[in-house]
Amino acid sequence: MSQANRQLPIGDEIFLDHVGHFVRDAEAASRALTRAGFAPTPQSVQVNPDPAGGAPLPTGTGNITAMLPRGYVEVLFKAAETPLGQEFDSGLERYAGVHLAAFAVADAAKAHRRLGDSGFRMRALIDMARPVDTVAGPGTAAFTLARVSPGEMPEGRIQVLTHRTEAMVWQPRWLLHPNGALGLASVMIAEADVDEAAQRFTRFTGRNARAATLGRIIELDRGRIDLVRAEAFTQLLPGLGIPSLPFIGAYTIVVRSLAAVETIFANAGLHTRRMGHALVAPFPDELGHGVWMFAQAAQDS
Repeated sequence: MSQANRQLPIGDEIFLDHVGHFVRDAEAASRALTRAGFAPTPQSVQVNPDPAGGAPLPTGTGNITAMLPRGYVEVLFKAAETPLGQEFDSGLERYAGVHLAAFAVADAAKAHRRLGDSGFRMRALIDMARPVDTVAGPGTAAFTLARVSPGEMPEGRIQVLTHRTEAMVWQPRWLLHPNGALGLASVMIAEADVDEAAQRFTRFTGRNARAATLGRIIELDRGRIDLVRAEAFTQLLPGLGIPSLPFIGAYTIVVRSLAAVETIFANAGLHTRRMGHALVAPFPDELGHGVWMFAQAAQDS
């Protein structure tokens, strides 16, 4: 959490904004988040504007979120039979768990041009929205997405977005969690070819990759991407197993107290183990295959 200490990027910054679980049962997934000490938002169905000016069109997915003081965790479920809904099905066939990593920028249109200039095949820039409840009544969360074409990033739905309604998305009432979650710090991806993946993510983020013991690391203006060799991933997280490669198998949440997280998980019958200065906890089955890696905030955070 020592990097840019604000919710949204400015200028040419790029942040790790959120990760997304693909799940079969939204209500069960919401209960699982609650057992793990998160305070999830209500379900919301995502829509696109109708080009003809009619009623908004369903994208094919809906979500539940755990909003954090920095970033958030998303849980996605299928809501309609659309191309995006079919892509969701394809991801879920590989494994239930994290298939999405989204990176926030100040100008999604500029990022869309940069990605195309970097050699990525691009989908059209798109505006999306979802209804939200606020203390003042109904509202809308709106954002613009820059997305690569299918197959360009085999890790899953790897995308860039610009939030257009910060106050609607990060409402203060959703930012306090019993487990003391403060922010999304990193995402870890097991790769068959780390060098190839690092080249793609370097082009995607506009940030350089550096060598690390387990593979490659890409430091963003807030957050980090860890690209890990498959064998190293298995050694680091024994017992997890890799359902298929590439595999977005872990992400790190900064919390106020690891001891508090341990207590919540123990009371809920959820397993944890210490790994150095981190606490590793497998996702409940309802959230899919993977693990949380909790890290304690510095005392002056």
